[in-house]
Amino acid sequence: MYRRLLHSAARNVLSASASRSPVGKVLEQNVCLSQAMVALRVTAASCQTQHRSIHSTRPLNHVKETPQATEEEVGAFTKLIEAMGFTGPLKYNKWKIKIAALRMYTCCVERINYDEFFEKCSLPDTLNSWFLVAQLHVWMCLVRMRQEGREGKYMCRYIVHSMWEDVEQRSKIMGIDAVQRKESLRVMTETFYAAMFGYDEGILSDDCVLAAALWRNFFNRQCEDPRQLELLVEYVRKQMQFIDSLDGEDLLLTGEVKWRPLVEENAQSILKVSSPTYNDAGL
Repeated sequence: MYRRLLHSAARNVLSASASRSPVGKVLEQNVCLSQAMVALRVTAASCQTQHRSIHSTRPLNHVKETPQATEEEVGAFTKLIEAMGFTGPLKYNKWKIKIAALRMYTCCVERINYDEFFEKCSLPDTLNSWFLVAQLHVWMCLVRMRQEGREGKYMCRYIVHSMWEDVEQRSKIMGIDAVQRKESLRVMTETFYAAMFGYDEGILSDDCVLAAALWRNFFNRQCEDPRQLELLVEYVRKQMQFIDSLDGEDLLLTGEVKWRPLVEENAQSILKVSSPTYNDAGL
């Protein structure tokens, strides 16, 4: 660009010098040349400055001043389909998460010593007592998995789904008729969500609030021994601290949870279990 200005300025100088008389041609030519050189230098400097400014500002246009998107941020389309009740794309395969959810629920019902809970907490050996113990451990798993973003929330949905299917199958095996089974499931559903709300409030508060939630939901307001409440509050606190130390990715892909015993000598010690192994299929 600035080369065209140089050539035009040079042509003007030559044409002006050609139209002058021979006497003052040399003087005027020198003056014009000096003025032209000054003008050319100023023009070239301004063009070079403009040229440098263009190149210096281009890289800045590609720099994002806003923070980078986090893993949990999703697009408008994903938000739309999830608002309609569907599930958007997840970090892991949905079938892997479903299998892990089933395994985690299995850990809640098969790795618990129910006889010890019935004995220490003075609970009758009934389906409702089994459900109270199971829902307490399911709730602890839900609290842990809700920390894993959208994948964890998707897993929580199938943990609860597996629980209700198991409760219905157990009630059928026990010979409960359809009408009574439907009413029992309705009562258990109300009890479950009320317990979730109370336990959430208790785990975020002090031991008094947690003990009140356990007294209302777990003991059904029929606990006269404060040592039982103390034992259960200590169990929930140490259990939550233990599962919080487990790796979230391992839980999403395997669902393996090992519970600490109800009664142990040193409840303050936390022994992290060895990391589970899984293959590409999540098995």
